[in-house]
Amino acid sequence: VYSDSMIDERRSANQIDGPTDKAIAYCERVKPYFDKIRYHVDKLELIVDDNLWPLPKYRELLFTK
Repeated sequence: VYSDSMIDERRSANQIDGPTDKAIAYCERVKPYFDKIRYHVDKLELIVDDNLWPLPKYRELLFTK
């Protein structure tokens, strides 16, 4: 299950002391999970009606002044 693996990777990365090493761990080991999640969320944003989506959509965040 992705969520368990992602949680394990986050816990592991959080144990790293140095901010640079921690950032590298997040980039290499945690971010790939978020990329997979984002792909699906982006698809959902396109099909769920704006009235039912409780958060600002990504495209709205980009063009908000």
